[in-house]
Amino acid sequence: MTLQEWLQESEAHLRAGPHPGRARQDAEALLLHVLGKNKAWLIAHPDKEIPAAEAAHYSEFIARRQHGEPIQYIVGETDFYGLPFLVTSDVLIPRPETEHLVECACQLIPTFDNRSKRPFQFRVIHQFRHVEKRQRDGDPHLAGWPPRVLDIGTGSGIIAISIAHDWSEAEITAIDSSASALEVARSNAERLGFAAQIRFLHGDLLAPVANERFELVVSNPPYVPESDRAALAVEVREHEPALALFAGADGLEIHRRLIPTAFSVLTPGGFLVLEIGFGQSEAVRALLASSGFDPIDFTPDLQGIPRVASARRP
Repeated sequence: MTLQEWLQESEAHLRAGPHPGRARQDAEALLLHVLGKNKAWLIAHPDKEIPAAEAAHYSEFIARRQHGEPIQYIVGETDFYGLPFLVTSDVLIPRPETEHLVECACQLIPTFDNRSKRPFQFRVIHQFRHVEKRQRDGDPHLAGWPPRVLDIGTGSGIIAISIAHDWSEAEITAIDSSASALEVARSNAERLGFAAQIRFLHGDLLAPVANERFELVVSNPPYVPESDRAALAVEVREHEPALALFAGADGLEIHRRLIPTAFSVLTPGGFLVLEIGFGQSEAVRALLASSGFDPIDFTPDLQGIPRVASARRP
């Protein structure tokens, strides 16, 4: 069959799946991945036939997608923060919202200076990447370097690696309770050239580093309430790791454990930065305040929903 015929047939199969509105888009994306071509090439060669080996792979991919498996797992890769990450069913698929978490963490790193010489000021540098080098190279107050960063529940390593990409000076530790997830994270760090900058540890939350101290603790913990399970898309509910999604009746089970232990490993003036779910900001604010964090701030996503909590240990 020609490319056009394969696309038409595959689109028809996917229209019978859980995401009929994406049928054409998904059929094209999987075909381009199999062929290693771009869309312009596809448009220019509609009558070209697919070699037998590629056709077999394409048929397998379409069947997997028809059953709701995420495209990122099928192709084994996705982009996050401008970097290509390997992903498997052992790790969550990176969400665009998590880039807000990375940006917030990176924006706080320049504040780890000698606070005894000038008062602390909480601020968000929205054009951070444009002023990054000036602040690193030209600020005489950056005396407490290199900053030590802790990524809790690293998954595929997207947070730790993205921070390493922006701040090569940072000493980063990444922890996950899943050994298989850590293997994916290590593979991504090696593949992207950051293995030497990141220490990977296996364990529950902060247990592996209980006697260490850090300037910055960052985490995208599970925050989906168990009651929301049935409402999730089939590709999330049936294919992504439940351990990295669900956190008790209200979605804050991990936050209740993480927040006070993070306070204990932070240096005075250090920050905890957390991703949170819809409608959780006030509950998270209360948890942070009860552990002694002050000030507490929230960064919204592009829809204006509070998505990232940033809190300082006085």
